[in-house]
Amino acid sequence: MTQSAANPSPAAQFYAFPRVIDLSLDRMRAALSALGNPQDRIAPVIHVAGTNGKGSTLAFLRAMIEANGQQAHVYTSPHLVRIEERWRVAGSLIETEALARLADEITALSATIPVTIFEAETIAAFLAFARTAAAVTLLEVGLGGRLDATNVVNAPALTAITPVDFDHQDYLGDTIDKIASEKAGIIKPGVPVIVGPQRPEALAVIEARAEELGAPLLAFGRDWDAFPDRDGLVVQGEDWLLDLPSPALPGRHQITNAGAAVVLARRFGIPDAAIAKGVASARWPGRMQRLTSGPFAELAACTASEVWLDGGHNPHGAAAAKAHIDALARTRPARFGLVTAMLGTKDARGFFDVFAGA
Repeated sequence: MTQSAANPSPAAQFYAFPRVIDLSLDRMRAALSALGNPQDRIAPVIHVAGTNGKGSTLAFLRAMIEANGQQAHVYTSPHLVRIEERWRVAGSLIETEALARLADEITALSATIPVTIFEAETIAAFLAFARTAAAVTLLEVGLGGRLDATNVVNAPALTAITPVDFDHQDYLGDTIDKIASEKAGIIKPGVPVIVGPQRPEALAVIEARAEELGAPLLAFGRDWDAFPDRDGLVVQGEDWLLDLPSPALPGRHQITNAGAAVVLARRFGIPDAAIAKGVASARWPGRMQRLTSGPFAELAACTASEVWLDGGHNPHGAAAAKAHIDALARTRPARFGLVTAMLGTKDARGFFDVFAGA
């Protein structure tokens, strides 16, 4: 449907909200209260924070849930092409018209309770999810965790923290332990938290917070592990082991992202057969994705080259991308070229230092 000036697109409607980062939960709570607290009426929530790997972990988990014949609500950010990509309602991308109606509703509310763009998008997720049935709600933290707009769900079914590293230091702190403290803000009393690979100082902060809240903690390398084996993936806990297909998403870093999703899925009661199918079928565009069609792929094919697309924008993400590129180079040696763009707020020097000498 073509949007007119009188009937703007949902993207234009949301971009009209203040595009600022102002970490606080007061506006969210006030706005949601005025709307009847839809966050309290959605399907059981699995809430995921971390610096990198959040979206990939949720992509694996969604595939496992759908392989079990269930539907999931999913809220992720940012989008790659269309703003509608941020919301999956009962398994399907939100319809443009439905999103526009939600934007109208939140715009009207903002006249009395001003909210930022990410808060408006998150409110739209809670409204959409509360109005449609599903088996589970998958929420990705936008920035940090403790004061992120998604962190208004008081009793999630599960939480998870993927690897913590440097990013958004202006908002989260300039040390790993400060950043980890913000991520650990999603941990809730008595709610199990699955923790991916961490620096020791990050794990110490997360463990302390979990112990303080009585939240059972399952840490990578201690309570669960994931590693490649022959042509597949092995994920194991203290008293179980699964031999699974190789993860559908490429890159060594996806081993532990898939592993975290496996642990979450088992905790949520997803059977092993569906877990295996989900590991092998997950899709998450823009994460070490080889372009096989379109003008860039066609141009590359003319020179027997390959084009890979990845959204990594911090040194930790750069290291994962370089590890994958190095692995490719061992099987088909070729010259390597890097084309990149990022916001001026990012650590460009740290990102490029990872590729020095490549």
